[in-house]
Amino acid sequence: MSVQILQSLIQSVPNFPKPGILFRDITPLLADPKGLRLTAKLMADRIENLPHRPTLIAGPESRGFIFGVGLAKYLSIGFIPIRKQGKLPRAVYKCQYELEYGFDTLEVHQDAFNKEDQVLLVDDLLATGGTASACVELVNKAGANVLGSIFVIELLGLNGRAKMPKDIAVESLIQYD
Repeated sequence: MSVQILQSLIQSVPNFPKPGILFRDITPLLADPKGLRLTAKLMADRIENLPHRPTLIAGPESRGFIFGVGLAKYLSIGFIPIRKQGKLPRAVYKCQYELEYGFDTLEVHQDAFNKEDQVLLVDDLLATGGTASACVELVNKAGANVLGSIFVIELLGLNGRAKMPKDIAVESLIQYD
């Protein structure tokens, strides 16, 4: 029942950002305080079966920040931002990944993690898996262990799970074909 509440707060917008795309708009979910709290609770429930309790949450900008900080607050643990290139002020690790049309780069501070950290990756959407797999690579470069990942939405037809390392749990609250 709870997932249906979240689904009711996500609007489908046809032909955005281009013809033939059905965009899943989370803006109404973000505007609903009960929906945000429920999202954090459902994410926390889904990760109960991980082999370890996460010590940190990490998420890519920008919507990974929103849901990642919400879950970190719910679990009373810290949050590490994974940023677009050039946004962090100190020494960083970088990971370039492929987009539909070109490449992008994500960065994380080199001192963001330690080798004892058990990290959970959080984002709003798992589509092709490029961003998520780049985040895993960055956390590993920084010396921490990625326990798993959780997403609000997963677009099954784009098979993003296939890009994720097989030893990392992948969870999503809502799946669309």
